[in-house]
Amino acid sequence: MKPENIIKYITENFHGVSPKSSWGETSLFYNPGKVLPNGVYFCTIKENNGENDKSAELDRAGIFRVSIGINKNSYEKLFGAKPPRPAKGGIINTGHDFTELNTLMPHPIYGWMNWVQILNPSESTFTEILPLIKEAHASAAAKFSKKNINKRLQRVSATPDNV
Repeated sequence: MKPENIIKYITENFHGVSPKSSWGETSLFYNPGKVLPNGVYFCTIKENNGENDKSAELDRAGIFRVSIGINKNSYEKLFGAKPPRPAKGGIINTGHDFTELNTLMPHPIYGWMNWVQILNPSESTFTEILPLIKEAHASAAAKFSKKNINKRLQRVSATPDNV
């Protein structure tokens, strides 16, 4: 699979997805109607190393990472207890080879936040991780609704009463 195929699949098959590309990464936000400035992101596709994120060696030719923000229960079922947050510029300590292709594993930087990664998923592996993408999308939709409700409440409370 290629990054553009994954982005296209998710944007076409999941409601309210708005992709935003910058710095060699495409973030997929849940933001129907683009009501919020960005929305709530739930998945990213990254094609190069970042300043503090070199552990997956994304600068190798043709290598990309799909990252997914899953819930705590799913993370713990897959990998056990969440690792502690790494020091700035560090990576989590889980014993995984973060350069391994087509294998779901904790995200080297954000695993402590229940994010997982897979480098260059095959079509069959992508199909296997679709339930995790669906879970992340549903979680983002719930967070979006909460943010959108809070935004509307703030507008209403800022409006003077005409009574």
